[in-house]
Amino acid sequence: MTKLIAIINVIAWAGFWAFGYIAVTSDDLSDSQLVVAAILAFAGLVTGIMAYMKLVRASEASGYAKGSNQLDAAARGRAQEQWGK
Repeated sequence: MTKLIAIINVIAWAGFWAFGYIAVTSDDLSDSQLVVAAILAFAGLVTGIMAYMKLVRASEASGYAKGSNQLDAAARGRAQEQWGK
């Protein structure tokens, strides 16, 4: 499943860069073509970010990447109690 998400990630980012470049640099596009290119670039951006975040979570869950150093609820509560002191 992670390979499929990785492929989706690559395709989404490629679409973002390709359509974003077209939307930004092309001078001879009609307004509707420009809007379509911008929408496709935005869709690539959103899909790429979501796929990347899923890959990060999967790599942390599998042990391939080190997990983030977030505090658990008890440690966060103790830290917040010490905040105003």
